[in-house]
Parts: sequence; C-alpha cells; structure tokens
Amino acid sequence: MQVAGLAHRPLRLWGALIALLALATVGAVLLPRASHRSPTTGDGLRHSTIEVSPSRCGQGWRSPAAGLQVFDLRNTSDGATEVYLEDPASQVVYGEVEGIGPGVTRSLTVRLGEGTYAFKCVPDDADATTGPRVHVTSGRRGPGAAPVTEHDLIPPAIAYQKWVGGGLSEVVRLTTKLQQAIDRGDLAGARSAWLPAHLEYERLGAAYDAFGDADARINGTDAGLPGGVHDKDFAGFHRVEYGLWHGESADSLRGPTAALLKSVTGLRDSWAQTRMDPAQLGLRAHEILENTVQFELTGRTDYGSGSNLATARASLDGTRQVLSRLRPLLTTRYTGLTDLDRDMDRAQHTLDGFRHAGRWLRLNHLTRAQRERTDAVLGDLVERLASVATLCDPRRTA
Repeated sequence: MQVAGLAHRPLRLWGALIALLALATVGAVLLPRASHRSPTTGDGLRHSTIEVSPSRCGQGWRSPAAGLQVFDLRNTSDGATEVYLEDPASQVVYGEVEGIGPGVTRSLTVRLGEGTYAFKCVPDDADATTGPRVHVTSGRRGPGAAPVTEHDLIPPAIAYQKWVGGGLSEVVRLTTKLQQAIDRGDLAGARSAWLPAHLEYERLGAAYDAFGDADARINGTDAGLPGGVHDKDFAGFHRVEYGLWHGESADSLRGPTAALLKSVTGLRDSWAQTRMDPAQLGLRAHEILENTVQFELTGRTDYGSGSNLATARASLDGTRQVLSRLRPLLTTRYTGLTDLDRDMDRAQHTLDGFRHAGRWLRLNHLTRAQRERTDAVLGDLVERLASVATLCDPRRTA
C-alpha cells in the first residue's frame, strides 16, 4: 500500500527487469546503453547496426545468424520510438527496447534460433511499421512471448475491481467494530479489532493507485509531516495504531477513528464509479510485494502494533488475488509460472511460520537467520514478479 510522502514511481527499470524477463521467459536480454558499439568491440559478440526510424525500420540486418548477438538500434528519426524484435506472423516478441530517442543508439542483446524475425518500430504518436523479414536457418529457437494489449487486460481488471469492491465493504465492517470498541472505551478490544481491519485494507494493495487521496487518509504515515506522529494531518489506520499502542485515551482516539471510518466508507461508496487502469494491473502485482520488502520488512510502518509480518502475509494474499486474474494471460506467455507459484508458496510457508496461537511475532523478535531467510525469500519473489509486470505491460501492435 502506498506510503504517504514516498510516492511510487512507474516500473521502468528496464535494464534489470527485461534481463530477468529474458532469462525466464523469452531468451532475450535487453540491455539499454547510451552509446553505439561497433562490431569490433571486445565483448566477443556479433554486432549488427539496425536503423529503427519509421521509414527505414529494420534496415541493416544483412547477415542473419543464429546464436547470442547484439543489435545496435539506431534511431535516425526526429522522434522517440519503441522497438520489438518479433515473429511477424504471430507477433510473438523475442526482445524489446523502449524509449530510443532521436539520434540515439541503444543495444539489444538476444539469442536467436531457427525462424523468421522482423523489427517492429513503434514511434510516439505514429503508426507502427514492420521491417523486412529475416530468416535464420539454424539453431534452436528460444521461447517467445505474445504481446499483451490493453484490450487483453480489461477482463482481468474488471474482475479484480469487483473483488476490491467486496473487500472495501469488509474493511468498513471491520473498521466499524474498531470504532465501536473505541466509543465504549474498550482499548483492549480496540487493539484486537485494529489488526483485522488494517489487514483487510492491505489485501487491496493493487488498487491503491485508483484510491487517490483517500489512500493517504486511510493508510498514510507521518513521513514528510512537520509534526510527525503529532501532526494534525497524520490520519488513518496508523494514526489510530500509534494512539492504541502509545497510551492515548479512548476519548483522544474517537476523532481519528471516526475520521478513518468516514474515509473507508466514502471510498467504498464511490468505488463503483471508479475505473482502474487495466494497463497497470501487472505492475501492481509486482509493486505490492516490492513495497512489502521496502516498508514492512524494514519496520518503517510499525507504529506500535508490531504487525509488520502479518501485513506482509496480507500483502501476499493480495498479490495472489491479482495473479489469479492475470493467470489466463500468463499461462501462455510466462514459462516461469510454475516457479512463480512455487515461490509464492514458499513465501507463504515462511511467513506463516511466524504466527503462533493466533499471534504474530514482532519483526524485532526474529533471529538474524530468520530475518535473512525472510528477506531472501521475499526478495526473490519480487524479482520474479518483475517478469509479470514486464509481460503484462501493454504493447502496441499497430
């Protein structure tokens, strides 16, 4: 879930992510570089300089060959362009480079086998053009990935949005129980009611971008607030958490809890008119656990409850919900899907091991070995989910 004052940036770390995608999925490693590399450089790889302007897309591939090689993609036009190396008949993608600026050369490293290939140039604000077909007559052809379009992502986005609507109703129900405990002065009962309500909200992590300003009011932190935890704008679940675990009275918490209930109720009531961006669904599947590693496993969002590991487990549940909607697209595109399922199960088993008799261990009660294992398991899963984000990034096909 978004942390106030620490805005999320779009996933565009293509050097690392496409390399991961390549190794797990399409057999091509895209390594964007700023400068041209000649065929005589010392990397030991075959180089071909390819023009990627709209009028000369794919020109320069004169000696097709199998094996690992580098295409130095030179944009001779006056606008930026994306470039795909694909099977022109099926549009299966074997490599891509985004955002090649005018006059810029970027490198695409790819392993090719027997088959027919062509470069597709997709300029900003112009129609895509496909270059000449090139035939490679030997070598084992690597697996490719059919492009995902925004149209492909609409059904899973609609299904996920309906699920979020039900989740928001449950958040309201559980937050009402929290407010009722506060209103009757039952602080012990309020502490028991706080965690289920908060975890239910955390499971909706892939929708946070569509929540807009409501997310900061519901789940913001004190990051960037001049008064910190005492700032008047510190609100939501973490504001109530701070008060419940730092000796505040029920009277002092009635206002923040009522404001929290008002915010989650307003979000629930307006959700039917909200439209999630289908193009962001794969990215959110990655970001949920990326945020978990960054904020929960470091304890940065602990305001007294010590519930970071429980929150991490809820985030894992939320990731599964997104993946279940994306699975029909991934089944035919992601050869690492079985490994992803295995890693999800391993992360769940790891986190469940920190819950005993219904109570979660505090992060600072883990041994060093437990911390290192948890960081490794979740970190590996985040890397694998980067491939999901890349595969589900919509591509223009025309």
